[in-house]
Amino acid sequence: MAIKNFIHEDFLLQSPFASRLYHDYAKDLPIIDYHNHLSPKKIAEDFQFANITQVWLNGDHYKWRAMRTLGIDEKYITGNAPDQVKFIKWGETVPYTVRNPLYHWTHLELKRYFNIDQLLDQNNAQKIYDTCSEQLQLPSHSTMGLLEQMKVEVVCTTDDPLDSLEYHNKLKQNSYADLLSALELRINYFHKNGCRLADHGLDYLPLYNHDGLDVSKIFKRLINRDTLNFNEVAYFKSEVLKFLAKCYHKKGWVQQFHLGALRNNNQRMLQQLGPDTGFDSIGDFSQAVSLSKFLDYLDKTDELAKTIIYNLNPADNEIIASMVGNFNDGSIKGKVQFGSAWWFLDQKDGMEKQLNTLSNIGLLSCFIGMLTDSRSFLSFPRHEYFRRVLCNLIGKDVANGELPEDENWLGKIVSDICYHNAKAYFPF
Repeated sequence: MAIKNFIHEDFLLQSPFASRLYHDYAKDLPIIDYHNHLSPKKIAEDFQFANITQVWLNGDHYKWRAMRTLGIDEKYITGNAPDQVKFIKWGETVPYTVRNPLYHWTHLELKRYFNIDQLLDQNNAQKIYDTCSEQLQLPSHSTMGLLEQMKVEVVCTTDDPLDSLEYHNKLKQNSYADLLSALELRINYFHKNGCRLADHGLDYLPLYNHDGLDVSKIFKRLINRDTLNFNEVAYFKSEVLKFLAKCYHKKGWVQQFHLGALRNNNQRMLQQLGPDTGFDSIGDFSQAVSLSKFLDYLDKTDELAKTIIYNLNPADNEIIASMVGNFNDGSIKGKVQFGSAWWFLDQKDGMEKQLNTLSNIGLLSCFIGMLTDSRSFLSFPRHEYFRRVLCNLIGKDVANGELPEDENWLGKIVSDICYHNAKAYFPF
């Protein structure tokens, strides 16, 4: 089957109104990708990938999990098999990913970046590998070229604030006050170089107040590698995060919190391959009380920065959507945001649930939209995917008589969500 019969002009758009919304109000907007894991080095050097495996499979734990589930040996995934062979094994996998978002993403990316009108399988994998790898040698398919093709206006990479802290190699000589000073210096340095967002991946937002604990003493014990109990760890994390959050507010940054991942579940594979290799899952941590206390602590002194909260457990959708409304104080449009569907929820059903929950409890019209959260330079059609899902959802409401057929107004709402709200929200 040719892909043009599958990824067609109205892919995912199930009504004429949805089609008009997408093509006239969403399709051609630039992309602000405000959270991803792309390599700044590769962007700055305008890197040219040698083949499709290097840009598409290396580092993509979504694809790795699917291949393992199908029973493919690790040597063809993260092992030492030749890149060409790895891609062929991925080609064998793709037909079995039906109803997984990988099936849609794969064929959108082949179509948008390489103009390939075929469904990838084991029979055409070699030809597609050759065709894509050849195109990747063109200037249009360097890292900058790939971004320009997708009209990417802003890319916000995720960088560790400790990456360049040489003096932290001697951290044992420092105090807790020195730690905070060092973190503030790094915030100042990042700000000077254009950083305007901070992100934290946490089980839950900690806020632990205990008068009997001394954070400076806990820090010294931490440096000495002493064993800390649960209360000491929670208190230390809470105090450091409170300090950082106040720094973000002072700088006018946006703070992001990704909550609820249960990481590194398979210890054998962690030892073999390391973290971020496809062995994380959804956690069922309690969120509401600590999240409320943390946001309220900052709001009491009017030091709550613009905040985006992402949840990984769909059971927390209503919790997060209702919580953010408590701290939208009228000072800024959509100051505290229920972030886009994240990680395991980053698919059609997850997106629709997030959009519906936000619509039911908050204001969808103030939403700052989609991001890739990806390590792949070929992931930007996920913005197209989101835009199609959004337009189709609104189109259904119009068809059902739940929204008026006001194309100009609903088109504006769509455009705002896809681009303009983020453009206004982030201090770039």
